[in-house]
Amino acid sequence: QVQLVESGGGSVQAGGSLRLSCVASGTIFSINRMGWYRQAPGKQRELVAAITTGGSTNYADSVKGRFTISRENAKSRIYLHAIDLQMDNLKPEDTAVYYCAADLVLATWGSWGQGTQVTVSS
Repeated sequence: QVQLVESGGGSVQAGGSLRLSCVASGTIFSINRMGWYRQAPGKQRELVAAITTGGSTNYADSVKGRFTISRENAKSRIYLHAIDLQMDNLKPEDTAVYYCAADLVLATWGSWGQGTQVTVSS
């Protein structure tokens, strides 16, 4: 079992920045990737960014060049289990609940955080 705890989020005006953090606990050796999903009202949940244990990253086209996912090296020296999402030049369309997720050896995106609200006003 892997448990995820998110922090960060909040409200900001368009063009502003926010930083989200996520820390995993439990069987962290089973984590292949960690990432951030988001879900806006009336829309499907979408993958925003992900990072592998090797450090490879991928981003949704809508956030490329504005968002940066990274691992907290001080906490993830051996196993990937702590990540950040730096969000710059935020747009109103970035407004959503953001979820941290872990892609596990035996369960694709099998663990989820509780979600944190990000609101961007124009």
